Amino acid sequence: MLTVCFDQTHSSYPAALRSYLGKDVPASISALGNLDILKESKLAIFCSAECPAELILQTHNLIETALAPGVTVISGFHSPGERECLSILLRGNQPMIICPARSLTKMKIRTEYKKPLDEGRLLFLSSFRSHRHRSDIHMALSRNRFVAAIADRILVLYAAPASKTETFCREIVGWKKPLFTLASDLNQNLIVLGAKPLNPRELGNWNCG
Repeated sequence: MLTVCFDQTHSSYPAALRSYLGKDVPASISALGNLDILKESKLAIFCSAECPAELILQTHNLIETALAPGVTVISGFHSPGERECLSILLRGNQPMIICPARSLTKMKIRTEYKKPLDEGRLLFLSSFRSHRHRSDIHMALSRNRFVAAIADRILVLYAAPASKTETFCREIVGWKKPLFTLASDLNQNLIVLGAKPLNPRELGNWNCG
């Protein structure tokens, strides 16, 4: 399976990138996998690097039992909380978009990714040029903005107070995109910002745009 690169004139280029990223909109993006996944309703998932154990458990139950069929989950899947989601998704049938904070050039495809790629339910997407092989803090932030811009809804599992994730959530609130977080006192800082506390049963309605 080959990586493809396309610019803003391509039919698969997400129009939302132009709407939300302004001058930072990527001139082109690279993809590996099923581009049709981009047409579906997309739920972005973010989480701070440090996440309380009770929220990891709540995340596990929510993703495994409450996510509606057909919803595409998009994330960098980098933090432990995000990786927990990915491990569950890889065992199921949900479509996924993985956005690494680096280019797709020379990226090694793990064994566990091969089956969902063959099944057409996995897409790798990157806005970084071919020579950007190693991620850094600035690339991770750029990747997160890229993911959030593409998504229809955003779920922040946890953002530590005064963390980069919380600062990022403030920007998302300014975008007026639907922002959700897990219903917990631990997420009170996000709820104050404007995130809607999410009960697992609500995900059952997230199978449309």
